[in-house]
Amino acid sequence: MSNCKTIAIANQKGGVGKTTTAFSLGVALAKEGKKVLLVDADPQGDLTTYMGYYNQDEIPITISTLMEQYIEDEPMSPERAILQHKEGVDLIPSNINLAMTEVNMQNAMKRESVMKDCLERTKDYYDYIIVDCMPSLSMITTNALSMVDEVIIPVQPQYLSAKGMGNLLGTIAKVKKHINKELEVGGILMTLVDRRTKLPVQVKQELEDNYGKIVKIYDTQIPIAIKTAESTSKGKSIFEYDKNSSVATAYMQFAKEVLKEDVKERRKNAPTKDYIR
Repeated sequence: MSNCKTIAIANQKGGVGKTTTAFSLGVALAKEGKKVLLVDADPQGDLTTYMGYYNQDEIPITISTLMEQYIEDEPMSPERAILQHKEGVDLIPSNINLAMTEVNMQNAMKRESVMKDCLERTKDYYDYIIVDCMPSLSMITTNALSMVDEVIIPVQPQYLSAKGMGNLLGTIAKVKKHINKELEVGGILMTLVDRRTKLPVQVKQELEDNYGKIVKIYDTQIPIAIKTAESTSKGKSIFEYDKNSSVATAYMQFAKEVLKEDVKERRKNAPTKDYIR
């Protein structure tokens, strides 16, 4: 049985630091000695671009290619799609073709698990697989949720739409009930936090009041910083672009928090006599 931990970074709302979190968490885990695969599951291909692969349409094999081949009953080895990034993480890229793949999936058998079936064998080679989801509750997002162990939800410190968060948690609950019984919500991560205002404190309290009994609210908060936006245009993570920045420090702290929670979970689920860490 694989020890790989699979995580989806998801929120149906865009502009919450979802892609930045996927890349930064992946690189931070790699810095902690973990082997990490990132999967871009968004037709916009923001993660692919962020990591420096600007000519998406020229990439010969993407997540769309793997899924289309699987639908056509001509599965392709997922290793053929993997790109190796200079910062120690691997990537399965995406481009606009994934939007057409979603259309083609409508009549596919086991359409909710195409992505899972395509990538199942990659679990043998990685400690963590992190999926950057598209900002909508689509069939592609459902596919991502069907293959992961947990979901991390990044949110901005704004007065939240309870309905919007409720819709996402509702979708996760439905996927857990009908498709992926192992799926859990890892937690809610506050991003783009401006500590000069009182709003982050108020929003965190709102999160605790509304969801704290059922979902973990991570202690780490990711600050807003111009350096983050600058790094996205350079094909570099915040660690490569400005390793001493508050954002880099926060994401490294977040990675340690994720690792700590993972160890606690493994200890909880493993028989005492068989658990060695």
